[in-house]
Amino acid sequence: MTTARWSALLALQQATHATLLAITADLAGLGLTAAEINVLANLADGRSRTVSQLGADVGTKPSTLTSVLDRLERRGHIARVRQEGDRRAVAITLTGDGERAAARIARAFADLEERALAGLDGEQIEGLRAGLNALTEVSR
Repeated sequence: MTTARWSALLALQQATHATLLAITADLAGLGLTAAEINVLANLADGRSRTVSQLGADVGTKPSTLTSVLDRLERRGHIARVRQEGDRRAVAITLTGDGERAAARIARAFADLEERALAGLDGEQIEGLRAGLNALTEVSR
């Protein structure tokens, strides 16, 4: 019998699915999909972004992001605003309803992160951050 080798990528996939389940359950009252929650979580900082910038932040191609943005716009959470000086560029911004939903999402993320990382010390958290950053950068 061989001992299975630990895989950072498999562990990341498992952690991603576990956190998605926890977050979507916690935020079920908002009636949002995981992709919509991801977009609003990234916009929670209040900065508007072009579709390309937002796609890079959420890890999705702009063409895939379009349907998510369409749904969020129909629900009144985001607005598409033409960029001054470039008629082709559109900025994605939160509406008042979107700001409230994004704030609730940010709180849910912070609460889950606090519970999940409570047993780790600063050095371990820094190692986790470094590993996640490395995995993110390899795909860019």
